[in-house]
Amino acid sequence: MSANPSISERIETHKLCVIIPTYNNHKTLRRVIDGVLKYTQNCIVVNDGSTDTTKEILSAYPQVCQIHLPENKGKGNALQEGFRKAKDLDYRYVITIDSDGQHFPDDIPVFLDNFEDSGKDVLLIGSRNMNQDGVPKKSSFGNKFSNFWFWFETGIQLEDTQSGYRLYPLESLPNRFFTKKFEFEIEVIVRSAWNGVDVKNIPINILYDPNERVTHFRPFRDFTRISILNTVLVIITLLYIKPRDFFRSFKKKSLAAFIREDILASSDSYTVKAASIALGVFVGIAPFWGFQTLIVISLAVLLRWNKALAFAFSNVSIPPMIPFIIYGSLQAGSFFVNDSAKYTLGSPITIDHIKTNILQYVIGSFVLATVMAILFGVGSYLLLSLSKKSSN
Repeated sequence: MSANPSISERIETHKLCVIIPTYNNHKTLRRVIDGVLKYTQNCIVVNDGSTDTTKEILSAYPQVCQIHLPENKGKGNALQEGFRKAKDLDYRYVITIDSDGQHFPDDIPVFLDNFEDSGKDVLLIGSRNMNQDGVPKKSSFGNKFSNFWFWFETGIQLEDTQSGYRLYPLESLPNRFFTKKFEFEIEVIVRSAWNGVDVKNIPINILYDPNERVTHFRPFRDFTRISILNTVLVIITLLYIKPRDFFRSFKKKSLAAFIREDILASSDSYTVKAASIALGVFVGIAPFWGFQTLIVISLAVLLRWNKALAFAFSNVSIPPMIPFIIYGSLQAGSFFVNDSAKYTLGSPITIDHIKTNILQYVIGSFVLATVMAILFGVGSYLLLSLSKKSSN
């Protein structure tokens, strides 16, 4: 290989190909294919059941790998068919480019340069200038809407999450997907980010020509699909992803580091710290067994409180403390219902014992959780205040 390898040689080295999904874009398809072939012969065109002259146009490119789907099933499905074919052909990375003419194949080297500079697997999304002339206002609004939810679901802030001009690391993508239309391009970047893949924007050029460009986005139907997907992704984020990520980071900390970073050095106010501790104690004592981590982290995220403190103090219900919590709960519950448990600290703990006195236990545990949360919250606020005075 030469000292300065060509674009095509670099593409071959990385086992990269270009996928062009197309549906009834016969006006611009030829130009896009010709532009891609200037840089590489590693090209896969997925004809998603086009009813125009797409087949005739593709017949002039026998050197290009082609997939002809019998009926239109959506862009997401076409991309997934392209991904499967690329894997079968032993490619590791793919660049996807739309066939409607808005993307310039001349930006392929931009993707390649940024991919090589990253030094690791990365998912690159071409960032369009949504403020330039000719960009429909609904596209600009939709992009801002998508950017916000992507940030909420992943913590990654991007300028453009809807662009179809992308570079995907095939081996790092999820094995299965649940969407097949436009919303697929949201699902794939969110779930890839959840798997630890870096998702980044890179600048690209765009062309919006109303005389050439044909969009198949159906505002009401597709926006509804996207909204439903984001609702599901948000629920998964709050109930699983946030707790999972936090738990992974928390396990790596020593007790000294936790006190130093999350209690003493945290930028949160004393009120927020105390409220976070109170939240953790409440959830830890209340009868949420099996779901305490999910609940406490989700609430801390929603309330923007200190997740580390809330999680740490939710572990008040560790095994050695369980007999005392059950005893306290039953005793507290006896003030509100008939004390049928007659439970003492020396009594053996059995599930049947709790089941038999479930009402007394549940009521008492919520009462105990509330009282202890107040005591811990007020106590921690006073201690934090005193520690500040003593350090001055």
